[in-house]
Amino acid sequence: MKLATFLLDGRARVGVVSADGVLALPEAAGNDVCALVAVGTDSERWRALYAQATPVADADSLTWLPPVGRPPKILCVGLNYADHTKESPYEQPDYPTLFLRVATSLVGHNGAIVRPLVSDSLDYEGELAVIIGKGGRHIAREEALGHVFGYSIFNDGSVREYQFKSPQWTVGKNFDATGGFGPFVVTADELPPGAAGLQLETRLNGQMVQSASTSDMLYDVASLIAIISEAITLEPGDVIVAGTPSGIGWARKPQLLMRHGDVCEVSIEGIGTLSNPIFDESAPQAR
Repeated sequence: MKLATFLLDGRARVGVVSADGVLALPEAAGNDVCALVAVGTDSERWRALYAQATPVADADSLTWLPPVGRPPKILCVGLNYADHTKESPYEQPDYPTLFLRVATSLVGHNGAIVRPLVSDSLDYEGELAVIIGKGGRHIAREEALGHVFGYSIFNDGSVREYQFKSPQWTVGKNFDATGGFGPFVVTADELPPGAAGLQLETRLNGQMVQSASTSDMLYDVASLIAIISEAITLEPGDVIVAGTPSGIGWARKPQLLMRHGDVCEVSIEGIGTLSNPIFDESAPQAR
């Protein structure tokens, strides 16, 4: 099942996306896919909500929001594809490279990823996003996939100049409106276990710049959940952004960075395509 969050009549709503169109769930379902994580899509409560769903008349004009707008946590994984580590200035670590994103960095499908005023080094990173459905601590690897609600797509837009200003990557990964997220959450039952073996591709202005299989991840989804939960309690609605393959613009010669007017698309087989135009940040108006 494909679930999404969008604006309808000026209000955030959650709905179901199919080949026949978009169905808006009643407002009682909440205003975010995260609300459905708690309901579960195999419960009586879900069936009652789905029975009240109504078709969206003009789905093509919808404004898509990040499917989970304010996750409890956004846990990102760096250097999770060996080919990407080789193009980076780092050695391959023997433990996942983890960092956090904040909700103000998120932008939905078709929303603008914003190139900040202070830097000219905005780069793309196409990634698989994992939405946690059942929380916990010390989750065993063999049980970890039972904690996944679904999967989505992420563009981990990175302001490289700021990423490398300090040993921590935090600021370069958290500029406002740099993290594309969406358009859908596909429930785990519709994809291979751990979303393994799916083709991930990133295109900048139609040019293929990244192409890999999710099976190339050094730490698969189950391993990431198990390792992270050794230290951090996972909660329903948490998002794990599972790393990018090689092909980033910063590592190219000449570099290929995102500019105003560009369009960046990230596609993952079985999930869909996340598309974001690139806009320059507007200069603040003098008072």
